Amino acid sequence: MSERDPDTLHIEAAVFRRLREHLLDRRPDVQNIDLMIVAGFCRNCLADWYREAAEARGIAMDRDEEREAVYGERFADWKAKHQREATPGQLAAFEASRKHHTG
Repeated sequence: MSERDPDTLHIEAAVFRRLREHLLDRRPDVQNIDLMIVAGFCRNCLADWYREAAEARGIAMDRDEEREAVYGERFADWKAKHQREATPGQLAAFEASRKHHTG
């Protein structure tokens, strides 16, 4: 990956923070499975990408740390407050969408 200038890095970081805020604070009602169906990624994917970026900089993270960095709290706590059990319709739509997403 090529080096980015400091302004670009700050802008990209601000966009990430705004996306995270939007998904966590403004739209916690949108379920991860719905994000996966429509966009092919979810909050957990963001956490995985966060960990991968940290590891690329030599910073080790485990799954709990990566998710807390994205969710702003322990994943189990966020999940208990906001995540519902997937419906049969959501599960079917997710399976159908997997044909279009390579992850």
